[in-house]
Amino acid sequence: MTIHRKTEKLFLLKDMLFNEAKVRMLAAEIQAVYPNFAKTAFIKKVVSAFPGQELMERIAGIRDTLFEFLPQDYPQAIEVIVAALPPALDNSKVDDDFGDFIYAPYSYYVAKYGCNKKHLAVSLQALEEITKRFSCEAALRDFINQFPKETLVATKRWAKSSEYHVRRLASEGTRPNLPWAKKIQYDAPSTLPILDILYTDKTRYVTRSVANHLNDLSKIDGELVVYTLKRWQKENKQSAPELAFITKHALRTLIKEGDSDAQALFGLTTPKVVVKSTIDKKKLTVGETQTFSVTITNDSKEPQLLLMHYLIHFKKANGSLSPKVFLLGKKTILPQETIVLSKSHTLKPMTTRVLHSGEHQLEIKINGTSYGVHTFLLQ
Repeated sequence: MTIHRKTEKLFLLKDMLFNEAKVRMLAAEIQAVYPNFAKTAFIKKVVSAFPGQELMERIAGIRDTLFEFLPQDYPQAIEVIVAALPPALDNSKVDDDFGDFIYAPYSYYVAKYGCNKKHLAVSLQALEEITKRFSCEAALRDFINQFPKETLVATKRWAKSSEYHVRRLASEGTRPNLPWAKKIQYDAPSTLPILDILYTDKTRYVTRSVANHLNDLSKIDGELVVYTLKRWQKENKQSAPELAFITKHALRTLIKEGDSDAQALFGLTTPKVVVKSTIDKKKLTVGETQTFSVTITNDSKEPQLLLMHYLIHFKKANGSLSPKVFLLGKKTILPQETIVLSKSHTLKPMTTRVLHSGEHQLEIKINGTSYGVHTFLLQ
């Protein structure tokens, strides 16, 4: 008997974002404004390299091939790129309009070939235009590192732009810890004047970036972040729901760490509770699941808002313990009310974490206060 199996082609993200059709579209847009552009040769060179390239390598490949096929005079090349850009993204939207990845190589082109004193003004102006089609925050990092003063002046101007994609770039591009992007070396609090402008924005795409920016900053100076949020509350320039959104996301790291000032701003206080907790297993092997339960009784005469976390203190290669925080729940409990929470956690290796045998710990925290630590052995 012959079994016929249906074969499905696996579509990878890199192939969805960067493929021959996308490259043809890009090349056609360039040739429309620059007739001397060798479209066919450009497409062939770019696409022929795709099979051996990952996503970021494809961006770099297109970037460098553009350098080969565009005018060698940088300002002239930028003039072509800007003229070839499609219409700007819809400025009437309020969120989740990132743009088409095929335009990402343009900003990387600017960063690689135009991050110098001679072309600084042309390059920053180009990024302002490109980001209206695809976000340029990663490329901006080179300019912050090389020309921090001039770049921060530009971003403060962008923060007042009528285009919300440009306003977002002012915050997102200057974040202290932007994921998947170059580290930047500058005094992080120097971006507060930019955030002071942007926190009042009416677009969630922008205010989410402000919140993430503050969360990054909280890992450097938590006290400054709490002070800034308190100041914004007093200024009353943003709607209460939107400022609550910013506050919630900006304080997420400090809340997990049990920072008392952050918790107070979030409406959390040291709870008056009686807590009992148990774990199911004292010994586990890698891949097994640890189950635990927590019983919490409100021991006060008032309702209490509880934010509950559990921490697993993983053993590191050097023998020390490193905590990882997980959300257990959030609930307001009435006076003398008792709640019981149960949770299971599978201890398996992950790409971001290597498990080591030895003693581990499971800790319960409520509003940042520790309420019991259990030790178990991972074999």
